[in-house]
Amino acid sequence: MNLTPLPATIEHEMLGTLRVPGYEDVLAAADRIAPYVRRTALLRSPTLDDLAGAPVWLKLENLQVTGSFKARGAFNALLNLPPSVRARGVVAYSTGNHGQAVAWAARTLDIPATIVMPADAPANKVDKARRHGAQVVQYDRQRESRETIGMRLLAETGATLVPPGDHPDVLAAQGTLALEALRDLPPAALENLGLFATPCGGGGMAAGCALALQALAPHARLVAAEPAGYDDTVRSLASGQRVSNVPGATTLCDALMASIPAELPYAINGRRLDGAVAVTDDEVSAAVRFALEELRLVVEPGGAVALAALLAGHVSTQGKDAVVVLSGGNIDLPLLARIVATAS
Repeated sequence: MNLTPLPATIEHEMLGTLRVPGYEDVLAAADRIAPYVRRTALLRSPTLDDLAGAPVWLKLENLQVTGSFKARGAFNALLNLPPSVRARGVVAYSTGNHGQAVAWAARTLDIPATIVMPADAPANKVDKARRHGAQVVQYDRQRESRETIGMRLLAETGATLVPPGDHPDVLAAQGTLALEALRDLPPAALENLGLFATPCGGGGMAAGCALALQALAPHARLVAAEPAGYDDTVRSLASGQRVSNVPGATTLCDALMASIPAELPYAINGRRLDGAVAVTDDEVSAAVRFALEELRLVVEPGGAVALAALLAGHVSTQGKDAVVVLSGGNIDLPLLARIVATAS
């Protein structure tokens, strides 16, 4: 992987000075969140190995509590809050999975939570956030800024912001999934690891994983996968600076509809990612069907983009072991039915 040095801090446009976490933060997060999250398994499939031409190890974050890797960052951030701060509550903005995770962690730790979610977020994700006890504030993603709404709520309530990417504790904890995967690989597979592929929205998971890979598998390529139309990381890496998506794009991958790479993750991803690729909705649908039919796993579209990239040939194992993250399983059943029904 690219080992360009990371800055110690960045100056965020809205949040001021943010610390850039390191591998030691990933290790600390792993210990802190262990009682609250699952150590998800690695899965091999002979069919997938044959298609990829090498051993592929799937990291099953679709089986994580709340149905996605986001529980890791949510718990780490909330557990780090002092009791006096917890009492004032937390605010998070989310397309769905981060909001569910913060709501779950807040209920578990008895912290009031408000989640800012787009009006077109999947109903199952909105409902689950509410069932976990959070107040949900919805907005029009085409005309309103979730960040602006979040800052207003902070001013009104005195709560603490827990964003999905621009938070050192959230980012470090997302890296614990890579820490687990690399520790669980057989020694020969770790030595032969050539590819670590992750889904990418705002970039927090990829950035957290980069911290673990740098320490444990710097010889592996780190590649992010995004949906076409929301390929802001692909274009940002090409241009050398953060680039926004064109408004109005559509995708099945509701979990990955970030408008621009988050600032803190990009401070890492811009230096550590070895590449990023985009996949179409048809390729994502094929990956969701593959997961269901061949692996007996339910994976949401956003959680399947890295698998889609591998199946569609956008990334290659180059004959070496690969880890591919299935990052979430929170799919509306009607959407899953439509995807299955469109199989050719």
